[in-house]
Parts: sequence; C-alpha cells; structure tokens
Amino acid sequence: MNKKYRVINWIFYELFVGLGIALCTKAGFGLSMIAAPPYILHVWLRDYFPWYTQGTSEYVWEAVVLLVTCLIIRKFSPKYLLSFLAAVITGFIIDGWLFLLGGNAVYAGMPARVLSFAAGLIVCALGVAFIFRSNLPAQTYELSVKEIAARFGIPSAKVKQYFDITMLVISVVLDLLLLHKFTGTGIGTVIATLVNSTIINIWLKVIDKIERTPASESNPEK
Repeated sequence: MNKKYRVINWIFYELFVGLGIALCTKAGFGLSMIAAPPYILHVWLRDYFPWYTQGTSEYVWEAVVLLVTCLIIRKFSPKYLLSFLAAVITGFIIDGWLFLLGGNAVYAGMPARVLSFAAGLIVCALGVAFIFRSNLPAQTYELSVKEIAARFGIPSAKVKQYFDITMLVISVVLDLLLLHKFTGTGIGTVIATLVNSTIINIWLKVIDKIERTPASESNPEK
C-alpha cells in the first residue's frame, strides 16, 4: 500500500472512531469495553472537574493503559508516544463530534437512540478497519496487544481476547464502584462484543476492494 493510502486510512480512522464513540454515547445503551472505562471516569469526575471532558478522559485512560503495558513488558520506546499522540487526537475529535451532536446527553426518543447506536457501531467498526490498513500509529489499545504478544510470544488473537475480557471486567467494576449502576456498560456493550469483529471484517473487504480498484475502472469515462 502506498503512503497516500496509509495517511488517508489513518485520518479516516481518527474521524470515524471518534464519531462512532460519540454516537454510541448519545444512544445510552452502553459503550464497548474499550470505550467504557474512560466514559465512566468522565461521568464520575465531570461534576468536580468541568474541564474533564469525555475526550480528555479518553487519552488520560490510554496513558494509564500505556503505563501498565510498559510495566508488563518492562520496556519503553519513544515510538509509544506516537500512539499516545493518536489518543490525544482521538480525544479532541470525540469532544468535537459531541459538540456538533449537542453534547453527550442521551437522546430522548427510543428510535433516535436505536438509530444512533446502530450508526455508532457501524461507523466505529469502519474506523477500526481503516487503521488495520495503515502502518501509522494507532491508539495504545492496539499497541498494548501487539507489544505484549511480541514480548511473551503469545498469538495476538489470544492476547486481544484476554485484553478485551480484562477491559470488560474493569468497566463493570468501575460502573458499580463509582457510579453504583450500569452507565458505561449495558446491552450495547454486549451487542458490540458480539458483532464488532463481523462488521470490521466486512468493512475490511470493502476497503480492500476500493483501494485495489484502478482509477480507470472506478471512472470508466476517463
């Protein structure tokens, strides 16, 4: 893949993942196990620290994940900072989308909530598919899985499975411990866990087909 496609894919990744998280937030059915912890911390702290937005919480949480990863693998590389930079950009994009959508308050009507959640899942999966087709820095979640797998010689798929389970447990514990109810997690979290991989794989096939299509085929009039 040429450099142009890598850069475009990374930009789309940032835009679509941020939009997907914002839409799922507006739906109020719970976020994915990856997005739930920073959202829960945001809800818990926003009354005390108005500046602690959902986007801010996103990159603060990813900094914690990166620190724990470094402790586990007993290694730090300056390139890790690029993944954290990607997280900061995502945080600003999440806040930007939420601003355009009228804040992170849940939509009032059930049809709007269902539509927002479905659109959020699809758009977020598209963003993840784009980063899979880019060699540019992703967020620290992907970095953590990759580095832990390499450090201990464990297949990435298995590390990702354990990582997701760990994040799910953390999300549930934070919800019950800090908010005393299921706010960041819910039926949406379950649905996202079940269908995300399938939607991402569908998008990967679409992206590969588009990027392999020569310009002459995509525009027959030329």
